[in-house]
Amino acid sequence: MDENEQAVKAIAEGELEKALELLNQAIEKNPDDATAYINFGNILAEAGEPERALSFYDRALKIDPQAAAAYYGAGNISYNAEEYDKARQMYQNAHKAGLDDASLHYMTGLTYYQTEEVPHALACFQRALECDETDTEARFYYGMCLAQTEQVEEAAVELGRVVKEDETHADAWYNLGVARLMNDEVDSAITCFDKAVEAQPDHMLALNGREQAENLREE
Repeated sequence: MDENEQAVKAIAEGELEKALELLNQAIEKNPDDATAYINFGNILAEAGEPERALSFYDRALKIDPQAAAAYYGAGNISYNAEEYDKARQMYQNAHKAGLDDASLHYMTGLTYYQTEEVPHALACFQRALECDETDTEARFYYGMCLAQTEQVEEAAVELGRVVKEDETHADAWYNLGVARLMNDEVDSAITCFDKAVEAQPDHMLALNGREQAENLREE
């Protein structure tokens, strides 16, 4: 097991200082090791030092312009800074460099979702689910995109799966309640809003939704 592999193990075990020492050793032994720079950048990003992390990703890409993980890491930093177009470009570069997994498509979908390009977001979340059908958050946003493209029944199916996978997903319960209400299923909608509030007592949208649904039932 070389220094990089040992560092990855140390990161998984939460021993970040040990990981940094190992990565420094890896870089000293082989200054042209892009992987060590990427791992170093990942630790810095996790530690809340995005600018330093970017400098390590940049160094990795100078060594290996096809280092997909460096593009992905840089994309995450841009996403967290709400620079969605820039983040999307980095994710697309990562894809061109060979990365093709659920996380990449999910994050690309989020950049489109944040810029209200819903059809593109829908396609990305669908691809994420094709890569990993157990990705609950990808399914939630897939359901949201379906709802926003007026595919309400399909959205309800997906959101129903989300709450089965995660009974505490307040936003999924709320949006499922909205879908039920649009289908005139008032009692079912109230149940969904109740579940949302149970999961998150200060969920104002769910509280308002429940009040509206109860008023409709009384009428």
